[in-house]
Amino acid sequence: MASKLVIVMANTDPRNGEELGAPIFQATVAAAMEYEVEVICTATAGRLMKKGVADRLFVKEGSPKSVYDFIKDAHEAGAKFYCCSPNLDLHEMTQEDLIPECSGIVGGAHLIEQIMEDDDVRVMTY
Repeated sequence: MASKLVIVMANTDPRNGEELGAPIFQATVAAAMEYEVEVICTATAGRLMKKGVADRLFVKEGSPKSVYDFIKDAHEAGAKFYCCSPNLDLHEMTQEDLIPECSGIVGGAHLIEQIMEDDDVRVMTY
C-alpha cells in the first residue's frame, strides 16, 4: 500500500471556488490519516500560493471559511503545498509573495521523479 499522495492542481481554476474544495479537503483527510501529502499547484492553480489570493476565495458563496482557511487546515494536518517554478513568472510572483504554508518551489522534474521513481506514491490530479 502506498504511503504518499501527490495531488496536482493544474486545471483547477481559482476563479471557480467550487473546484477548490475537493483537492484541498482530500489533502487534509489524507494527511490526517497519516499519509505523506504533497499538493503541487501549477498553471492557473499556482495563484493560490500567492499571498492575498486564497483568502478572498470561497468554495461556496456565503461560507465563513475562505479557501485560505482550508489550505491552513490541510497544512496543519501535515499536507505540504508547493508552487511550480514557472508560476513565479506566469503570475508575477517572487518567493517572498508566497503564503507561509507553501513549503517551497518545485520544477517539473520534481513531479516526474516522484511519479516515475517512487513506487510508494499515488497521484491525483485536478
